[in-house]
Amino acid sequence: MPEMPEVETVRRSLIPLIKGKTIKNVTLWYPNIVASDQSEFVHDLVNKKVIGIDRYAKYLLIRLSDNLTIVSHLRMEGKYHLVDVDTPKDKHDHVQFEFTDHTALRYNDVRKFGRMQLILTGSEKTATAIGRLGVEPNSADFTDQYFISKLKTKKKNIKNTLLDQTIVAGLGNIYVDEVLWQAKIHPLSVSRAIPADKVKELRKNINHTIKWATELHGTTVHTYLDANGNYGGFQDKLKVYGHSGEECPRCNTILEKIKVNGRGTTFCPHCQVIYK
Repeated sequence: MPEMPEVETVRRSLIPLIKGKTIKNVTLWYPNIVASDQSEFVHDLVNKKVIGIDRYAKYLLIRLSDNLTIVSHLRMEGKYHLVDVDTPKDKHDHVQFEFTDHTALRYNDVRKFGRMQLILTGSEKTATAIGRLGVEPNSADFTDQYFISKLKTKKKNIKNTLLDQTIVAGLGNIYVDEVLWQAKIHPLSVSRAIPADKVKELRKNINHTIKWATELHGTTVHTYLDANGNYGGFQDKLKVYGHSGEECPRCNTILEKIKVNGRGTTFCPHCQVIYK
């Protein structure tokens, strides 16, 4: 699943491709991608100009003229690519935004899990699931005290807490495994039992890893590509994710993989302390 660094990379790669273009027509080959009213989505986007692209956590916010925003969540395998409008449709292309310059932005999604929603600009936190998200890594609101106080309210394990997006948003399975290994915290540790000094260390690791992964254009371990069709570069930096059965880079203990709430989770049974 594209996580915050991947979505930010998609945002940056999309801006020079579509900013300033005017939508001529919208085609929904698989209408269920659109979570808001589908007929309004098609009708209301005609003649709208792309004025910018923002992001919150894993959500893309495509800003349009007339105070409209397309909120796009890529979910597991969603991706965008710009083509000439006459380019044959790929079988996994599900939405097309045709522009007046004879190009088209296509949304491709093998699993069809991604979703789009058309809203009034500024209503992101009231009209979409963004309102339920926590703060972003590297934001002014993601402080030590905030993180410590929020974790103290959570009885569930730290892996699930970081994945549920309600305290800190933007992390997925890959980066959670990495930052927990970096902080030497076992993924099954009870969130509220983790000592304050370890929470501070974890926050520092989250900020550093998300920033570093973004600088390297994200992580490609399955199908992730940016809007130009390029792979990420952070997969070469992963220490535990995808390395179960190998030696821990820190202590040489064999890394183990377990399921945590259905998610594959790789960790070091020696380095990572479990707090209960």
